[in-house]
Amino acid sequence: MARKRAGPTASSLGAAVPFLRRVRLGDSAPTEGFPFDLAAVRGLAAIEFAAVTTLVGDNGSGKSTVVEALAVAAGFNPEGGSRNLSFATYDTHSALHDHLELQWSHRPRWGWFLRAETFYGMATHIANDNDTTTGIAGLFPDLHRRSHGESFLELAVARFDGPGLYLLDEPEAALSVTGQLALLAIMHRSCALGAQFVLSTHSPLLMAYPGAAIYELRSDGPPAARVFDEVDSVQMWRLFLDDPTPFFDELFSEDDESEGDEP
Repeated sequence: MARKRAGPTASSLGAAVPFLRRVRLGDSAPTEGFPFDLAAVRGLAAIEFAAVTTLVGDNGSGKSTVVEALAVAAGFNPEGGSRNLSFATYDTHSALHDHLELQWSHRPRWGWFLRAETFYGMATHIANDNDTTTGIAGLFPDLHRRSHGESFLELAVARFDGPGLYLLDEPEAALSVTGQLALLAIMHRSCALGAQFVLSTHSPLLMAYPGAAIYELRSDGPPAARVFDEVDSVQMWRLFLDDPTPFFDELFSEDDESEGDEP
């Protein structure tokens, strides 16, 4: 009889106490206007951060806004990087970080904010960095000489290298299926060393990280804790991959009807 494979061990999922435990919106925060009118922002206190915490939800639910604000409130550059990496191409981040109160078990000495949306600008800054205090340019060849996904993973291998807080905003935008699996392996090794990850994602592969705390951001209430099989997008992907025909029938039916109305 074939033996069952053992699941991930506690140490592989981050046995150390997570750095970031809770976050709440400060009493002085505005009550109107973006992003303070988002249900996810008003209900941030519902999130209990684990070694790996995944924020999921539809477009516009506030996933990236929350991860970005957490990163800036923790001292990271809004467009990505470490606390020592400072650059800016276009200022688009919200004022949410100014109104967040972060609860720490202890503060990390190291970390990184990685987002696919601004990776090009970060890679350009790294390539041109002549600041001897960071020395980061010497760690990498020109990241622009490799594909987006390859350079993304190369940076993750080099920077997610020990205990620290790592925030990722929709990393799947840069990665193929095999690239996402490679990222999970990087996360696994880092968590075994005491790392903590907070990420926003649409990817079922990344949501499936063993032991991750998953929170679905909604428009009608605070973030809701979910198990993998309960996530709306996971259920929809399963239905689609099982049989995409009903989806296309519904999506294209209006086009077919409008064509029939032509005189």
